[in-house]
Amino acid sequence: MTTLLLAVGVVFGVAYVFHHVFVRGKQCTSKAMLHGKTVIVTGSNTGIGKTTAIDVAKRGARVILACRSKQRGEAALKEVVRESGSNQVVFMQLDLGSLKSVRSFAETFLKSEPRLDILINNAGLFLQGRTEDGLGMMFGVNHIGHFLLTNLLLDRLKECEPSRVVNVSSLAHHFGKIDFDCLNTQKALGVGTTYMEVLQTYSDSKLCNVLFTHELAKRLQGTKVTCYTLHPGCIKTELTRNTPTMQMLLKPLTAFFFKNAVQGAQCTLHCALQEGLEPLSGRYFSNCTVKELSAKAKDDAAAKKLWEFSERLCGLA
Repeated sequence: MTTLLLAVGVVFGVAYVFHHVFVRGKQCTSKAMLHGKTVIVTGSNTGIGKTTAIDVAKRGARVILACRSKQRGEAALKEVVRESGSNQVVFMQLDLGSLKSVRSFAETFLKSEPRLDILINNAGLFLQGRTEDGLGMMFGVNHIGHFLLTNLLLDRLKECEPSRVVNVSSLAHHFGKIDFDCLNTQKALGVGTTYMEVLQTYSDSKLCNVLFTHELAKRLQGTKVTCYTLHPGCIKTELTRNTPTMQMLLKPLTAFFFKNAVQGAQCTLHCALQEGLEPLSGRYFSNCTVKELSAKAKDDAAAKKLWEFSERLCGLA
């Protein structure tokens, strides 16, 4: 009996250490206050986006909740105001799957808001399909929408420098590839519909986030606008809400092995707030720590080609 109890104690002890060290991860330690500053968080009606918005609102920032669903966005607005105790929180509708909506959001924002200090490109989805502009859904939402939004707001970021752009990517980018032939012919990263094919397309879109950040940092040299990309960790969020079977299969794993939204927001907050990161512009972070990228994730030629292709799609070229 004593041996059994000891074994159970060891198992629980190892599980506790594993969860707190490897799952929960590091926390953002910045004490920065943001009074007088404005932060946009896309996809902030749920998950780590909402948690990020609550944190920066508590620090005194004026926070713009940029979300597709008016109903969910307004519900999140009430929650962020309640949780943060701030009345400097605004909902603005933004559908990243619509270039028209992105342009409308940017126009409204630039007319109504005099500052932009931090742009957090957090929104993302795991869903095959097409945007209203005929782009592959994950390419359009996870990359192109944020690419256009960032470019339309860059002048305002430069006016308010030092300022930052934070692009939420994923560990999945390691498995990504950019098939420019597919992009040219299909305006999509992939067109397969099996789970593994959809997962590949998602990974490809996350590689786009990393390459976009790599090229953006180059183009921002000489300014005091810096940019960062990150893996937030494996999070218990609504990313798989459009794939209920996958959500059901993952439930036993997510309960123990995945971070909650507060834990998952820490690396985003680190990149947005941590003092002294300026020399690391363009770099990739995980667990609040800068990480080395593989050659394909910092490929200058691929990053430039993706940027120029994205410009043409958005009508910026």
